[in-house]
Amino acid sequence: MNTGAPPPTGITVQRALELPGLRSGLPEVLAGADRLDRPVRWVHAGEVPNIASLLKGGELLLTTGYGLGTRPADQRAFVRTLAERGIAALVVELGARFTRLPAAVADTARTAGLPLVQLHREVPFVTVTEEIHTEIVNGHYALLQRVEEVHRRCTEALLGGGGIPRVLEVLAGFTGNPVFLETADGRLLYAAGEGPEGADPLQVWEGLRDRHQGDPPAGSALVDVPGGGPGSGGVRARLVLLPVRNPPEPVHRMAAERAAGLLAVVLMQARQEEELAARGAVTSSRTSPRAGSAPRTRPRRRVCWASGRGRVRCCRW
Repeated sequence: MNTGAPPPTGITVQRALELPGLRSGLPEVLAGADRLDRPVRWVHAGEVPNIASLLKGGELLLTTGYGLGTRPADQRAFVRTLAERGIAALVVELGARFTRLPAAVADTARTAGLPLVQLHREVPFVTVTEEIHTEIVNGHYALLQRVEEVHRRCTEALLGGGGIPRVLEVLAGFTGNPVFLETADGRLLYAAGEGPEGADPLQVWEGLRDRHQGDPPAGSALVDVPGGGPGSGGVRARLVLLPVRNPPEPVHRMAAERAAGLLAVVLMQARQEEELAARGAVTSSRTSPRAGSAPRTRPRRRVCWASGRGRVRCCRW
């Protein structure tokens, strides 16, 4: 099963404030200036006191302040529930309800760590919404284009005969970190990429595994390679992206998920070829027996070999 949160998409609060719509409102940051790097998942506008119950988190909330109420207690509760909901920022347009935001609102936002912005000029909320949503959609499309390019290179690597090692090399180059393919029970099959200062990927894998008692360290990205067979929930293997040089980004996980589908086909084909070879050996032994001959046993494969100056390691059991 994949771990970690779903990849977030969006722009930051800071970027939203720089767009023409909000910039024309002369925004003033009253709280959370150190948290303007929060991602904005969506934009919502509303004036009702219970607006927090309508949100999912990550929104930039636009309001004129009617839902804040008139009593300081209500205003503090309004801001506190928004912070607990996990919105990206609260943007209040001055004029219709307030000429300046009450101290209770600003103080509560500072305490809760919620970015709070007041606009000194009226702005069309629909224009602000369209601008930010366009940025979000364009950003997501750019991510998909990068993922599609990696998937294309992985596919070409397989069609060119590079096999799983070459696919992992492509992923390692894209992520800037070593990439590993393990069995469902954690045995290493393939490794690609380099660790710090050109360290061998096997050394990186063994060192991190030893320190973390068999579990990948925090910040790793794990992606299942489906097998469609019994055991381990139908998982044949899994890709492991370790945070050696830098933490894996959402786009890296997305690329690994696309590559996992290719790897599943390759592993399934290899399994089928082994089964056919085993059946052929049994049939041959039954049709051509030798008196007094010892039963044949399949030679054990090498446990590990290297290619590409140590950058790709392949382990088989």
